[in-house]
Amino acid sequence: MGLFDFLKAPTPEQQQAQQDSARRQADILMNIRANRPPTSTLDRLQKARSGNLPWIATLTPAELLVVRSHGLRPISTVSATCWLHYGWSWTLGHAQGWDLALTRLKEEAKAAGANAVLDVKMRTIPLDMASSMDFTLVGTAVFVEGLPPSPDPVVATVPALEFVKLLEADVVPTGIAIGAHYEWMNDWRGATNQYWQGNTESWALSRLWETVRQQAHANLREHARSQGNGVLAHLNFSQMFEQEANETKQYLARHIVVATTVDARRGQPFHHDIKMVVDIHDGGTPLTGTAKHHQSYAANDQEGAI
Repeated sequence: MGLFDFLKAPTPEQQQAQQDSARRQADILMNIRANRPPTSTLDRLQKARSGNLPWIATLTPAELLVVRSHGLRPISTVSATCWLHYGWSWTLGHAQGWDLALTRLKEEAKAAGANAVLDVKMRTIPLDMASSMDFTLVGTAVFVEGLPPSPDPVVATVPALEFVKLLEADVVPTGIAIGAHYEWMNDWRGATNQYWQGNTESWALSRLWETVRQQAHANLREHARSQGNGVLAHLNFSQMFEQEANETKQYLARHIVVATTVDARRGQPFHHDIKMVVDIHDGGTPLTGTAKHHQSYAANDQEGAI
């Protein structure tokens, strides 16, 4: 492109491309606000559902073999994104962001005629953009032979191999539950006892952590209640900040817990060795294998809006 090319009028092809782009953006915005897949996405999913487009899956060849042997047919890769700005609560915003992304993921799965979405990965983008964050879910929509398409598809964060193992144990992964809580504490008259030179427990901070974590787990149980009768493994993400305020110290504690909800046969004890199947962190994976399954929640150590 020359130095003065930007002064030239756009060609008819460029004008058409700009108009098409504007129509696509308007359609995406309208459908997202109505909690529907965009028209282009809906068209793609329906063609994949009818077999007019090749299916796409996030599963490995071994997983494809196993799920097919158990009567599951992959339809298409589905994804959902919510970029959330934190108006007043960084902590509770995480529950809202994941919940919105989960709702949109189910809408795509319904459009594909799926019964379930397997191998769902939770993704975040660690960018510092005006107190906001991306919440993205990506998985493979599948159809279970002999069952009609579901109006409320199962969402499983477990890989396909683990999903089949759990089904054989009469345990059905049903979705994702989130619990989050935060509290502020003022350190009046040095109640945290941070100035003593010896080893001593800070009772005030211990009580703060205990309160915040217990309430986050209570919120998790409440969120999971409508999706099943238990949760299988979980991620805990905690942060605490100290800051000066009006000649005294303030402490902010916040805790987020994310889990896979399951619906197990009620009244039946577990006789199987169920390992941790949710891995949503940046460290080594507890899953059987070598690849990381989830990589969310890089540390965000900024003070300010929570």
